[in-house]
Amino acid sequence: MIFIQIPPDEDDPELDADFPLGDGTADMDAAVTCPYCGEEMEIALDPGSGPRQEYVEDCQVCCRPWTVHVAYGPDGAADVTLDAADDAWDD
Repeated sequence: MIFIQIPPDEDDPELDADFPLGDGTADMDAAVTCPYCGEEMEIALDPGSGPRQEYVEDCQVCCRPWTVHVAYGPDGAADVTLDAADDAWDD
């Protein structure tokens, strides 16, 4: 018995059902402003972690924690917002 693997036809509509994310690209970084020190910087994003994300990341300048909220749109554009993760922080 001989098995031959036939590559899928690129026009096959079943491929879109198997891979619904499309052929586009997603934002891999975002420009943000620290809610504590006001410094502007660029942070890396991970589109592979899902269309809606929330995690804590420290400011690259003042080292205070932010809560990062990321929402990817259907076109791969990321809407990124930051909140102060430690509202009880006193100087």
